[in-house]
Order: sequence, then structure tokens, then C-alpha cells
Amino acid sequence: GMLRTYWNVLLPISIPSFVVVLIWQFTNAWNDFLFAVFFSSSSNGPVTVALNNLANGALLQNYGVSMAGALLASLPTLLVYILLGKYFVGGLMSGSVKG
Repeated sequence: GMLRTYWNVLLPISIPSFVVVLIWQFTNAWNDFLFAVFFSSSSNGPVTVALNNLANGALLQNYGVSMAGALLASLPTLLVYILLGKYFVGGLMSGSVKG
């Protein structure tokens, strides 16, 4: 039937595309700075607001602390790309190869 065809044929082909959308949405939500600045406070905002507060504007005094904060802020996104990278590349390449 139609449901079995979807489950056995269409869904396995679509998994890399779903993973690509998941990775891009996660990265977009994690790096959302403007929404966080306008609708949250510094005590409960996301990591991008804390990273901005850590940098103290344009004049940095302690580069080590700033770079450690940047690494910690990018670590979850990096882990998502490492864990789901196989599906990410497969999803990007599935639409580009003919035959």
C-alpha cells in the first residue's frame, strides 16, 4: 500500500535531507543573537549573549579567556556536525549526482 511504500522507499531516501535541515536549524537557533538580545536578559540568555558580554566590546584585554569562551560556544555545533557529518554530506550530494 501507500504507507508501506512511503515507509520502505521514500523515508530511507529522505533521511539525509532531514538531517541537513536539522543541522541547519540547530545552528541557526544556537547562533541566534538578535532575538536573544531583545527578548532575554543577561542572566538567562543564550551563550551568544554571554560571549558578547565576555568580550567587553571591541577592546579585549584577555585574549585567552575570549578564545576559550568562543570555543565553548561553538562546541555543541561542532559536535553536531561531527556526529551527523556523514548524513550531512550524503544529503548535500544526493541532489547533485545524476544517474
